[in-house]
Amino acid sequence: MSDYRRLRVALLGAGAVGSQVAALLLKHGDELADRAGASLELVGIAVRDLDAPRDADLPRDLFTTDAEELILGADIVIELMGGIEPARTYLMQAINSGADVVTANKALLATYGSEIFEAADQVGAQVYYEAAAAGAIPIIRPLRDSLAGDRVQRIMGIVNGTTNYILDRMDTEGADLVDVLSEAQALGYAEADPSADVDGYDAAQKAAILASLAFHTTVPLSAVHREGIMGLDKAMIDAARHAGYAIKLLAVCERLAAEDEGEEGESISVRVYPALVPRSHPLASVHGANNAVFVQAEAAGSLMFYGAGAGGVQTASAVLGDVVSAARRHIAGGVGVGESTRANLPVVPIGRVTTRYQITLEVDDQPGVLATVAGTLSEGRVSIATVEQTVISESADGPGVARLVIGTHKAREQDLSETVARLAASGVVERVASVLRVEGD
Repeated sequence: MSDYRRLRVALLGAGAVGSQVAALLLKHGDELADRAGASLELVGIAVRDLDAPRDADLPRDLFTTDAEELILGADIVIELMGGIEPARTYLMQAINSGADVVTANKALLATYGSEIFEAADQVGAQVYYEAAAAGAIPIIRPLRDSLAGDRVQRIMGIVNGTTNYILDRMDTEGADLVDVLSEAQALGYAEADPSADVDGYDAAQKAAILASLAFHTTVPLSAVHREGIMGLDKAMIDAARHAGYAIKLLAVCERLAAEDEGEEGESISVRVYPALVPRSHPLASVHGANNAVFVQAEAAGSLMFYGAGAGGVQTASAVLGDVVSAARRHIAGGVGVGESTRANLPVVPIGRVTTRYQITLEVDDQPGVLATVAGTLSEGRVSIATVEQTVISESADGPGVARLVIGTHKAREQDLSETVARLAASGVVERVASVLRVEGD
């Protein structure tokens, strides 16, 4: 290893992922040097609390609370602190000092990615972020490099392991959402405050990153439509299974053609919501806390990337892959490759999206109701594909209540939304139980 050039590696953060990254760097240093063509010396680990418990047994003399001094002496800076600040400040300091940076910070990249990439481009540094979108799953390099000569049309991803674990348990065991969420928290899949997962924030951040990369366009987090899973219940899961679907929280990034004749150019839609996925689709078979990203490209066709979306040692694998890439670039020399955002496609609101839907209504069980519902849908330019009616309660004093599960042909989101609002106010609909999109058919 003495023949190798020495590269100084600074690590910011020693949580579940950071501790594993440090341990693997120390344990497999010689092997990583052979792959990178450089000696990777971990020169320090910046933490807030020197005495906090760690997931790995690491030499105490590596720890410091002086992140800035550590950054200024490093060739490669690994940021695994999470959050926006002080991670953003430290990352910018690292870039401006000439270091390459490796990060798994999805919130930071989704919010300030364009600023960070521009700063790196100005000084010829490189930002690596394979672990920021799907944990251990390699998806950033395939999108950035392998598919650089193709046109990505669509991405559908299960990119949050916590919600997939919850929905999978509800589907396979008939479990209640609240109960499974409590179990997920006990197992460490979900935080004490699970809102980032169950309300779709985590998935939305990853969707913004994936869409920016796939469509060569800056996608602000504010442009991502987001819905979570807390409105789902056992009845919806059962109805989905009966109709041949599984419900998954999906990140959908899609290239859209011009909507009206004479309208110029393409646009993109980026959205996160629970959707019905046909049981025959590969994403329906993603179980437990695993993630998967399904990519459709013009020439390559359909590709799927599957594996662990979280976990300390699993995510550390993706981080160390980036570290080796950064080391190789240092040895080869030259400036970093900037992120391409020159396509600059507009991100349209969800009202522009066209897909199929499953609408579940509770209605008065009396003659003429189905005709009224069908007429309202027709007036709203929503075409019925299937209808299933079940009586759920009877009354001797008046009409009982029936459940209508209506499958539609493809409809525009704005038309569907307005039509459902009219149904809710029609007088024959007691309750709109659910409206779910169908994806992947």
